[in-house]
Amino acid sequence: MESGKPGRSIARRVTGILGVLVGGILLAAVACAPWGEERRIEPGGKPPVHLLGVGASFPYPLYSKWIEEYRKFNPHVNIDYQSIGSSGGINNILRGTVDFAGSDAPMTDEQLARAPAPIFHLPSVAGAVAITYNLPGVDKDLKLTPQVLADIFLGNITEWRDPELTSLNPELDLPDMGITVVRRSDGSGTTKIFTEYLSKVSPVWAERVGTGTSVEWPTGIGGKGNEGVAGTIKQIPGSIGYVEMAYATQNGLPRALIQNRAGRFVGPTLETTTAAAAGAAVQMLEDMRVSLTDAPGEDSYPIAGYTYLLVYRDQHNQRRGEALAHFLWWALHDGQEHARELLYAPLPDNVVKMAEAKIKEINYKGQPFIE
Repeated sequence: MESGKPGRSIARRVTGILGVLVGGILLAAVACAPWGEERRIEPGGKPPVHLLGVGASFPYPLYSKWIEEYRKFNPHVNIDYQSIGSSGGINNILRGTVDFAGSDAPMTDEQLARAPAPIFHLPSVAGAVAITYNLPGVDKDLKLTPQVLADIFLGNITEWRDPELTSLNPELDLPDMGITVVRRSDGSGTTKIFTEYLSKVSPVWAERVGTGTSVEWPTGIGGKGNEGVAGTIKQIPGSIGYVEMAYATQNGLPRALIQNRAGRFVGPTLETTTAAAAGAAVQMLEDMRVSLTDAPGEDSYPIAGYTYLLVYRDQHNQRRGEALAHFLWWALHDGQEHARELLYAPLPDNVVKMAEAKIKEINYKGQPFIE
């Protein structure tokens, strides 16, 4: 009888203990696997694919909607997008710690040269940067010329009843209070779009401050993310700042009318943002980097820009690369249907065609995922 053979009984117990230990180690290893590795096996199926993206807050409402809808379309792909600002997105894609990044600011030539492999800029939608404000008792749209807007953010105009403002807005009862400028405290593509515009329309701004995702602000208080700036403006009477249009709408904040190159005062709308994209279409480079600020056109809103998805052309994980390419293709087509409802301008047809060609180049060991 086996009860008389203690060696076999001990061996079975040791084997059982080792099995439990090995199983526990494997479970721990899977639970602690880096992002993007296959961490959960679904019964009777392949493990789900996990994709991580980080970056711009400008498109965050839309990307959240896309992820929600794509999950219904393909439940085997889990996508997470974290709003940390465009600078954070660029830094992470350069380090290779994410599958994709979001940025409202196209990468510079110097940044692209630092990348270990080619990075594609894929426009996802166009959006407007709204100039929003908190003026008690003012129930009509504030009008601003490019120079007056620049002077406010330079700290040259500090009172709401400054003659430059009252002459532009004779029908408004502007309050007798100081101006509090609210701007971003973090690296931001929204800031890049805004400061690029100010640099184009104000030589003084271009010389003193310049363009960038983060600049040395002459004045103002900082807010983190579009949501932080919008929240601060809501709390401070007499404040003015810049946010992506959807954040102004969601927070019930008014949006100033800005004088464009044609001399018209226009607000940030889907139509005026689309007009800006159309006006700048001829300037788009083959790599799809382009500026929409101060675009020509009667109806163009002058503070607009594309927001980009940044991805590596050459993928190092076949399943994740395939999942990413198909998500990007879906976003370029079906995803555009959700843009308008969230106040983003869908891509023009010619831009869609250019982006399609780029997505078809995304590959694993030379084999494209989409033919």
